[in-house]
Amino acid sequence: MIFDSHAHYDDRAFDEDREEILSSLGKDGVGTVVNVGSGLPGTKRTVGLTRRYSFIYGAAGVHPDEVGELNEETFAWLREQCLQEKIVAVGETGLDYYWNRENHEVQKKWFIRQIALAKELSLPVIVHSREAATDTMEILKQEYSPHIPVVIHCYSYSPEMAREYVKMGYYLGVGGVVTFKNAKKLKETVQETPLERLLLETDCPYLAPEPFRGKRNDSRNLIYTAKAVAELKGVTPEAVIEITEKNARCFYRLDRRRQNDRTDTNAGESPEYY
Repeated sequence: MIFDSHAHYDDRAFDEDREEILSSLGKDGVGTVVNVGSGLPGTKRTVGLTRRYSFIYGAAGVHPDEVGELNEETFAWLREQCLQEKIVAVGETGLDYYWNRENHEVQKKWFIRQIALAKELSLPVIVHSREAATDTMEILKQEYSPHIPVVIHCYSYSPEMAREYVKMGYYLGVGGVVTFKNAKKLKETVQETPLERLLLETDCPYLAPEPFRGKRNDSRNLIYTAKAVAELKGVTPEAVIEITEKNARCFYRLDRRRQNDRTDTNAGESPEYY
């Protein structure tokens, strides 16, 4: 079944019909979703979703645009959320020089701290990188560990850089943008990247594929992304769905998780900061 490796169902865009959408995903071929925290409030909501829905797992992290909310106290709270039973990754973290909402050095500091947290807890890392290709690569090489899986979420850089990430054993997240006519670099990247290194993602409610571009996105639209990837790779959509589901389960270590390893019964009792 389809595995949506990066979604934001805690977003207010789903406030009116979240239950309806999530309850319908199974019959539309979506088997698993990883909801990704993009800040402290989002991480708290993500933990709630993982408790409510059996097919939803979560990632706990702070997006580079939101690192101003981090300090030693709130970072300790974030660490506690990473101990929750169904939190399977740290993220999304990284660098965003497009919006420039936070100082670049501050972004780097908390990016490195979140990578260190992932290393400490043996969790995969979900990386957001926009208009920050060189610095992102530099940090990921500097902090490289063969034991910590990394995905470059919503990959948007060159095929050449993608080759470097694949050599490091990293994954590339591919979403609705691959269906856009002007997505030349991404299409080239998908064509030459081994299918075993790709993850399907929506980033919903954002980045809906054609024919829904500009509208609210959700996991049911991943079939259009799978079809676009299949065409580029010369395989069937069913093959893309099967292989990327296997990739995601491997990346998030879902098939070999020991549920009691990191579960902390006091994790939900941490102070709230929002």
